[in-house]
Amino acid sequence: MASHPLTEAALRGLRESLTGEAVTPDDAGYDEARSVFNAMIDRRPAVIVLCESAGDVAAAIRFAREHELELAVRGGGHSVAGLAATDGGLVVDLRRMHAVTVDPDARTARVGGGATMSHLDRATQPYDLATTGGRASTTGVGGFTLGGGSGWLERKFGLACDNLLAVDLVTADGTEVHASDDEHPELFWALHGGGGNFGAATSMTLKLHPLPDMSVAFLFFPAARGAEVLPVYREVLGSAPDEVGGGFVYLTGPPEDFMPEHLVGRAVCLVLITYAGTEPALRAATKPLFGLGHEAEVVTELPYADLQCMIDDPPGLRNYWSAEYLRGLPDEAVDVFCARANSMIVPSNSQHILFPMGGAMARGDSRYPLPWRTAEWVAHPFGIWDSPADDARGRQWVRDARTDVMPWSIGQVYLNFIGDEGEERVVAGFGAENHRRLADVKARYDPDNVFRLNHNIKPS
Repeated sequence: MASHPLTEAALRGLRESLTGEAVTPDDAGYDEARSVFNAMIDRRPAVIVLCESAGDVAAAIRFAREHELELAVRGGGHSVAGLAATDGGLVVDLRRMHAVTVDPDARTARVGGGATMSHLDRATQPYDLATTGGRASTTGVGGFTLGGGSGWLERKFGLACDNLLAVDLVTADGTEVHASDDEHPELFWALHGGGGNFGAATSMTLKLHPLPDMSVAFLFFPAARGAEVLPVYREVLGSAPDEVGGGFVYLTGPPEDFMPEHLVGRAVCLVLITYAGTEPALRAATKPLFGLGHEAEVVTELPYADLQCMIDDPPGLRNYWSAEYLRGLPDEAVDVFCARANSMIVPSNSQHILFPMGGAMARGDSRYPLPWRTAEWVAHPFGIWDSPADDARGRQWVRDARTDVMPWSIGQVYLNFIGDEGEERVVAGFGAENHRRLADVKARYDPDNVFRLNHNIKPS
């Protein structure tokens, strides 16, 4: 779609059709409304519709189509490629639609399309209930879940989309649709990983699980010891119960009271352990990791909602990420992964991460278009830095980290973990057969590819 100038009469008509607001470049608050999490993205929409209802979403979509405006949908705004923003187009901004209603008896939550993890987790915490969420409290629940949904609790409760019971969305012609196993089942299948290709999700119903206790351990080592520590971590996680999650991470030592002065501002190695249970049970399940001589630690029980915001990265930084899903982690892979930490930008907020897979995630429904769920590990170079002068260096580091582990890659990838890496990577995210089926669903619900600012599936 090309962008066309909007007349005052057209904008007045749009505003009169809304219970929310329409913000244009001349309005106060426009710059705040258009900013997204990744500071590398600087796009200027012609209009941002701050929706307060499904009716607002439908009106905004119809207006965008009538005026041939490129359409973007914003929930949390965390897409590293900036897919929640558009130059000269229209943004359907769902952030005001963030209500969460919990049914503790049915163990379900109805979540507004603009809710973040914090909205969801704070609503379920009083009932000692939770479901798999992301690893940051500011991530949008909608894009996260519809893209698959990988988080700390995935080994215990499966991926977020495994806990998806129903979705209400507005399709490309402005129709409100309810998708579940019983209604629009083929669309519901596609929403387990297919992301925002089929409409704007205005609410979701998620299954919740009892989670009376949550624990976490941060064990810090000098970066030079990483190649010694990682094989032990690999062995412990290889036989750990589903309650154990976490990651093996290189990062910059934070300026915190628990961190020895000689590690602050320098590359460090972190063994991060999450446990869906008590601290004594965490220690018992991962005992060998506590005997390696770490130099700093934080070990505690805490509410899951508090864990979710412990390592939030601040907005306003420059982001570039990618991932490779691995069939295994032999010693050679350990060596090349650890060596790549030497070229990470330090000090910065960048992280060089290995996440363990397995558990309930690997045992989940194999019908869904998520072929990467059976990998054993994921290497996730997570580049975050301050200065535009580091852009080329940061991007190259991420690409090199991917190349290093390519010999062990399964070739498929969780698309929420990557930016715009081309159509082949999108197909790899689903597998070729699933991609063909998704393209058929796309052709039914969005034949003109109106929802294309995403990891796009073109209509068949």
